[in-house]
Amino acid sequence: MILAGLHPVLEALRAGRPLERVLVAKGAGGPRVQEVVDLARRQGTPVRFEARASLDRLALSAAHQGVVALGAARKYTELEDAAGLLVVLDGVEDPHNLGAIVRTAHAAGAGAVVIPERRAAGLTDVVAKAAAGALEHLPVVRVGNVNRALEQIKERGYWIYGVDERGELDYHQCGYNSPAALVFGGEGKGLHEQVRKHCDAVVRIPMAGRISSLNVSVAAGVVLFDWKRRSCV
Repeated sequence: MILAGLHPVLEALRAGRPLERVLVAKGAGGPRVQEVVDLARRQGTPVRFEARASLDRLALSAAHQGVVALGAARKYTELEDAAGLLVVLDGVEDPHNLGAIVRTAHAAGAGAVVIPERRAAGLTDVVAKAAAGALEHLPVVRVGNVNRALEQIKERGYWIYGVDERGELDYHQCGYNSPAALVFGGEGKGLHEQVRKHCDAVVRIPMAGRISSLNVSVAAGVVLFDWKRRSCV
């Protein structure tokens, strides 16, 4: 849902409604615009300053007073409150893929999904629909920086396992330690190099055909259910 105008956005922020992000037109100012920015930042909602034309397109109108907000399908969870197997996504941008991963992660018994704030899909209605109800049961954490989040997870004693076509060993050969976090890269890019460096091991899914990798949501299903099978043994 898109909220356009100072009053609707301010009321949503004051009510604590989950918002994906707040967009402010470059050059817009005044005490009420500043109140929007301050409230959003205090609540951890990303604020982006963009060209007024971008806001016009989102709001389908120029009558937005320089402020537009995108509603989130549900509220995010804090990283410190996430437990169990963590599924960390390094920049999955397709909302259908994110929804499918949330659904699969819940079915496999994961404790939470962790997504970055920037250059990644958020909890939109499209994601909620693709997740087929799993968002009501599985916490989703949004972090400002995936690398910092992995450092915090490691400080809690987690083992980090990346999944990438350039992995050193096949996924079924990996002996997972507990507690564990599985990290999946974004579409077409795989894991970023700095993210790889935080992994204790990087595994791959062996491919019999000429295609080098699977869709990220399919890859997540393969590895997650292998983890589930072994955790139940």
